[in-house]
Amino acid sequence: MSAARPKVADYPFTTLHPNLGVVRVSHEKSFVIADIPGLIEGAAEGAGLGHQFLRHLARTRLLLHIVDIAPMHEGVDPVHEAHAILNELKKYDEELYNKPRWLILNKLDLLQDRDEKVAAFLKEFGSDTRHFTISAINGDGCKELTYAIMEHLQAAAEAEQEAVTESAQETEIVIHDPLA
Repeated sequence: MSAARPKVADYPFTTLHPNLGVVRVSHEKSFVIADIPGLIEGAAEGAGLGHQFLRHLARTRLLLHIVDIAPMHEGVDPVHEAHAILNELKKYDEELYNKPRWLILNKLDLLQDRDEKVAAFLKEFGSDTRHFTISAINGDGCKELTYAIMEHLQAAAEAEQEAVTESAQETEIVIHDPLA
């Protein structure tokens, strides 16, 4: 989605450090996206590099929970993996868990029966979280995701600005000079 070129490989824990990239939507619109290393069960208690990466998430306006719907190993259950990450977020910080979060189902290019697999995943996952389906390797679905993120961030920024304006109006102090 961005011009950043983090290390990519087909084994777990390829990403060891957060990677920031600027996503340009147009000449006037862009946002920064942070690719953080994947979390593992126990991250909230410090397993792996969990605490380091969970702190990065606190500064975001939107969490993109990327799940490989076609895992590299047959024994991996994507639904279980997705729930494990949500549990880690909740254990680490309830506020972080309640941040806006979208589910991004990746590796659709590896599935023959995409629609059925996606529907089955969503049914078993059991959440009404906004979701997108993509293939990061060939870019399918990434453009739509990029525009949706930009719209969300713009709306969030406008809401924050409105809240600041309202707060400033509520705390406005009027000084009355009785001698005037």
